[in-house]
Amino acid sequence: MARVLRATVVAPSPSSGGATLPLPELSLPLTYMDAMWLHTSPVERVFLFHHAHEHDDVDAGALLSNLQDSLSEALRSFYPLAGRLRPTPGAPNRHELHYQPGDGVSFTVAEYDHIGADELATDEPTELARIAPLVPRLPEGGAVLALQATLLRRGGLAVGVTVHHAACDGACSTHFLHAWAWAAASCGASAAPEPPVIGRTFIRDRDDLYDAFAAPRPYRDRDGKLLRSPDAVVDKLLATFVLSEDLLRTIKDTVAREAARREVSPPRPPPLTSTVATYGFIWHCYYRAKQNGDGESSSSGASSNDRAYAVFAADHRARLDPPVPATYLGNCLGLCFASASKKEITADGAGGLLAACSAVAAAIDEATRPRGGGGDGGSWDVCLERVVEAYGGGVPLTLAGSPRFRVYGVDFGFGRPAKVGIVSVARTGAMSVAECRGGAGGAEVGISLPPDGMRRFRRCFADAVACLSSTTSPVKLAGADTITNRTLLG
Repeated sequence: MARVLRATVVAPSPSSGGATLPLPELSLPLTYMDAMWLHTSPVERVFLFHHAHEHDDVDAGALLSNLQDSLSEALRSFYPLAGRLRPTPGAPNRHELHYQPGDGVSFTVAEYDHIGADELATDEPTELARIAPLVPRLPEGGAVLALQATLLRRGGLAVGVTVHHAACDGACSTHFLHAWAWAAASCGASAAPEPPVIGRTFIRDRDDLYDAFAAPRPYRDRDGKLLRSPDAVVDKLLATFVLSEDLLRTIKDTVAREAARREVSPPRPPPLTSTVATYGFIWHCYYRAKQNGDGESSSSGASSNDRAYAVFAADHRARLDPPVPATYLGNCLGLCFASASKKEITADGAGGLLAACSAVAAAIDEATRPRGGGGDGGSWDVCLERVVEAYGGGVPLTLAGSPRFRVYGVDFGFGRPAKVGIVSVARTGAMSVAECRGGAGGAEVGISLPPDGMRRFRRCFADAVACLSSTTSPVKLAGADTITNRTLLG
């Protein structure tokens, strides 16, 4: 376990530009896009840095002091994140993010004797118990953000971040992290990140969706069985699987060639973006591994459990009418639901990949197609129906994060992270997605599974890569720019 050295509450800085300007009390009502995440687990990230400090108490002390001071500075612009979630006074079944002067963010300083950044910054399966102590818990009382800096006595530093998803989405939380890092780096050579846009006038009210999303009732399958995302983290492993730019290109080539061979038009072949290739490939491998472990039959039939589902999020900021600012502080996400028969997506070779990528592309198209009626740009009228359908046969695969968040660009002044991981996937059962380290393109996918499940997934992943390597030849892609990678996030 990490040893806590001190725990403080860091308030937003009262000064700006040399002048003392107290922040006002503020209540931000949750929108239906925020309410969708009220009852979900917090998002927990850990950033690992190799050479953040020397084994010198003075250097470490100065580094930690700078992190705390710069946190206060960054919170001035993002001060709602120092507030609390609470029921809205006088408004039944409504919630708000409330800030009042004196509120702050929990900032823990700890040290960890038993492991170093070099050992943790690996893609190989690592015991979750070795990583979990590096992320803080949200304090009781509705806190939405907690931070922890852990000195790794065998070398390096870990910065743990825990965020309640109802307060903001991944685009917003990583916007805050870039602002904090910029302040910690003594306002380095790059331009300061833009401040967030705070307000709730951008998103049209949907009371029907708010009530449905905020209701604390669990989903049940068609037989009435209670469905929960996996909570147990005992004995789980956390590993990273890298889909290089070359591998993604190979996946696109394979799918394009198979679509042409089958003359998939109309409907047209899937738009072969890197996002579609990443999600389709991982979904294909996931269900092949699950099938091998569960002994499920891949044959189609009348069973309600013969379909596979994947759920991921799409950014709606640019799709609303009028558009929501890119730096909006809150949630502005819609859900995408990919569905296909298990037999199709687990098929050997190119056929399974084509089915998976086609379903992912269709889900993106449905969720982002303009529909009028207020310009919400998404499929909200059928969203609840899709949720019930997706969870009707069990817990679907969910994907969180986005390469566009640039988590490997979070530099506090002592270099870019050696590794960034979403630890909370162990509780939620999701897979995390980020850009590859080094800026060479591609994507990293983080997954947490028990040892047996991890062995099966690694084997299926390796087999799929080997199959692609032995069969693919270059194919020109059609419609590859139809959906950009900026579309998807969590």
